[in-house]
Amino acid sequence: MNLLASDAHRLISTLEPRSQRERDAQADFASFFGADDGPLFRESGPDHLTASCVAFDHSLEHTLLVFHRKGQFWVQPGGHIEEGDRSVAAAAVRELAEETGIEVAVPAEVPAYDLDHHALSSSFGRCASHLDIGIAIVVDREAAITVSHESEDVRWWPVNDLPAEVPPQLDQRIDGLLTRLRC
Repeated sequence: MNLLASDAHRLISTLEPRSQRERDAQADFASFFGADDGPLFRESGPDHLTASCVAFDHSLEHTLLVFHRKGQFWVQPGGHIEEGDRSVAAAAVRELAEETGIEVAVPAEVPAYDLDHHALSSSFGRCASHLDIGIAIVVDREAAITVSHESEDVRWWPVNDLPAEVPPQLDQRIDGLLTRLRC
């Protein structure tokens, strides 16, 4: 049994939807991921799993976004699952470190997460869509940040005043994750 597939299945099946958007996302993800299989890697086909890390400051009033070079939009750090990743959370935390320079421990239990299946433009090559599991974490806003080769900028943004250049679902994702974190 593949540990990553089992972890993805666990996160998908145990999500407690709080909206129709979340119910639809859970059903969609479940159609891709069984108990021990699913499109985990980029090589799995045009529709595959990704992990992202939505970082908030301790006040939960700011989130850390990267300006994605290919997409030309501000988005949370994230990307493809890799063979060495032991869990979805580990992949998300690795992506946070790669894209922002902020290193944090992999949480034993993810405090909040969401599911987002989004289509991609042709600038993403053979990737047609990402089945993204986004985890929320809280980090020190004073931590040094760096810009990776995949991004043009990294910056903290007020959660109630995000930049105009964000994917359409980002506002809903941030709102949902904040609701889960505040409970």
